[in-house]
Amino acid sequence: METKRGGLIAKFLIPSIVGIILFMIPVKYDGSWTICVKILADKLGAVMVNILPLLCVIIVAISAIMSFIALFKPKFITEHPLINDTFATTPVWVVIRIIGAVFIIMTYAGIRAGDDDTGFAHMITEGGAGGFILYDLETVLVLIFAIAGLLLPLLLDFGLLEFVGALLTKVMRPLFKVPGRAAVDCITSWIGDGTLGVMLTCNQYEGGYYSAREASIISTTFSAVSITFSIVVLAQVGLMEYFGIYYLIICLVGVVCAIVLPRIPPLSLKKDTYLVEGKAMPETVPEQYKSSVDYGMDLALTRAKGHKGIGQFLENGVKNAVGMWFGILPTVMAIGTIALLLANNTPVFEILGKPFMPLLELLQLPEAAEASKTMIVGFTDMFTPSIIAAEGITSELTRFVVAVVSVTQLIYLSEVGGLILGSKLPVKLWELFVLFLERTIISLIIVCPLAHLIF
Repeated sequence: METKRGGLIAKFLIPSIVGIILFMIPVKYDGSWTICVKILADKLGAVMVNILPLLCVIIVAISAIMSFIALFKPKFITEHPLINDTFATTPVWVVIRIIGAVFIIMTYAGIRAGDDDTGFAHMITEGGAGGFILYDLETVLVLIFAIAGLLLPLLLDFGLLEFVGALLTKVMRPLFKVPGRAAVDCITSWIGDGTLGVMLTCNQYEGGYYSAREASIISTTFSAVSITFSIVVLAQVGLMEYFGIYYLIICLVGVVCAIVLPRIPPLSLKKDTYLVEGKAMPETVPEQYKSSVDYGMDLALTRAKGHKGIGQFLENGVKNAVGMWFGILPTVMAIGTIALLLANNTPVFEILGKPFMPLLELLQLPEAAEASKTMIVGFTDMFTPSIIAAEGITSELTRFVVAVVSVTQLIYLSEVGGLILGSKLPVKLWELFVLFLERTIISLIIVCPLAHLIF
């Protein structure tokens, strides 16, 4: 009996520890902090650099074609669960996938509207819109989705979430209104990358472990920007000497937002309904267990015992990767390109930023008019506000504020927002925008007084 239990403990611990090392332990590589999964993706990307754009084009094109065919419910799709789950979607999302395919093909083919490069086709394919999404974002995401998707079962399938959930429910539930197992999502997002957190959260929601409300909170509150990208943003505004206090403020704002947002609409209005009933863990430790550690270990060993080996591991990993490839890459291409088109070629975000003027002036932010232009544009892409600040704002204090807010706003359509909308997570576009505004206001109220103390 002890030998059997020892084997189960090893089956729980070994994959879980490997998963923690790959996804959650920061390592210093080439002079910057990152995680092992990202290093693997970068290494593979260096080898495949010349074919990655074409691979993205093929994936997005197949997604559009198959999703359109799936509308007519042919047997070769409906009778195969993986194919059906990947391509069967609503007409609205089929249209978005088709738009993404059109944009990515135009961009890859270099289609222009004449020699003067002033036509609409050029605006779509230029480096600041479709070109950025394809060559700077999609080529990174396609590898992250493949590697992380294949390896995510290390975190998901061997009992780690059950064990952590039992230990941390008393902390996570009262503070953030989410179950203890969400701590793994949160740490993965915060230390690693927000896209990984969305992948993990989506997987848990579809499996019935998170309710609609919990999945909405986790995906929109804890899908944090990586340390690496935070460095890039601060470097863009020329203030790298303040990185220590900069990242501390980002963490402070993130925690405050994670406490406040679940308690106000739209997140507070979400229902505790599940896609699969009966999988959620109880909130208290049953009487037969001496402690939450004993309870967590029992849950973990039960989960590990039910795992069927390498075949199930690969099946779940491929399902994760395929779902992200064909569901999310087209959405990011479509929504990200449209968002950047609006940001680069219309005054819409400048107009939308004007309501922030009274708050910015109340907070005594220098160059408030210029700063207001950066407030809403962050909904399209996180990097754009820092570009605007670097080009048009002279005040170091204001550039610092913009750099912090652009990271803590979190929900930008060119990546995390697009990922959420392209997944089965129960969050609508208008809800993302409201959450974005709430995060912006909370961020400004915290960071502006602190910035006045620093500068």
